[in-house]
Amino acid sequence: MKSIGIVGCGAIGRSILRAVDEGRLEVPVAGVTSRTEATAREFLAMLRSPVPFLPRAELIASADLLIETAGGHVVADLARDAFAAGKDVMVISIGAILDHMELFDLAREKGCQLLLPSGAIAGLDAVKGACSGRVDFVRLTSRKPPRALQGAPFVVQNAISMTDLKEERLLFTGPAREAVKGFPDNLNVSAALSLAGIGPDKTQVSISAVPGLERNCHDIEVEGEFGLLHVHIENIPSENPKTGRLTALSMIRAIGDYVGNVRVGT
Repeated sequence: MKSIGIVGCGAIGRSILRAVDEGRLEVPVAGVTSRTEATAREFLAMLRSPVPFLPRAELIASADLLIETAGGHVVADLARDAFAAGKDVMVISIGAILDHMELFDLAREKGCQLLLPSGAIAGLDAVKGACSGRVDFVRLTSRKPPRALQGAPFVVQNAISMTDLKEERLLFTGPAREAVKGFPDNLNVSAALSLAGIGPDKTQVSISAVPGLERNCHDIEVEGEFGLLHVHIENIPSENPKTGRLTALSMIRAIGDYVGNVRVGT
């Protein structure tokens, strides 16, 4: 069976490791690497089955599939190094791909897979199908608790206080390419949607902070010759409030599909 190597040991990386340790995901783990080595080793020591901590170069050499859960800053270099070694890559920080579209060509050139899971949203299979024909618009509307948006570049640059909000506030509206730059930890979903559909410059995105909201909410609307698609998701936050639980579950299922013999859906 193909093995995986996990880059990053935050909320998503830990969820994947727990799924393997508990037998919910059957795949060999070649190892883990993280910039916070001490914290990662502390977590790995709590697992029932040993998983080694490895330098990134050793991890790439040891695993068949490298799984990025560390943030957009590692995506380009990780993908280049992995493809050079003939290894496949799965990316959850999909927004980083928009600045490195050459990675698609590099994956094809090297005969490697670049896997981009659905993450915190649903309906990408229908969007992909719809965009095989004429599509008039694709829109994503995101509403999140203020704490999930704290520290986002757009919020910091515009000196918006997330602690003083008394009512819902529309923070941003514009194309997915700009949305990802302003909210890199919150709107990877918009990058995934745009790559599945009509591209990052045509996909329209809005994001609002909503005091009292307990879930990360996303609405996808697509209209075209096929008809109308409307998908509504309410995602319970994980231990990291910027990331919903569905994100990790999506990664776990995508890994299972990668190593398995049966795949449902496109």
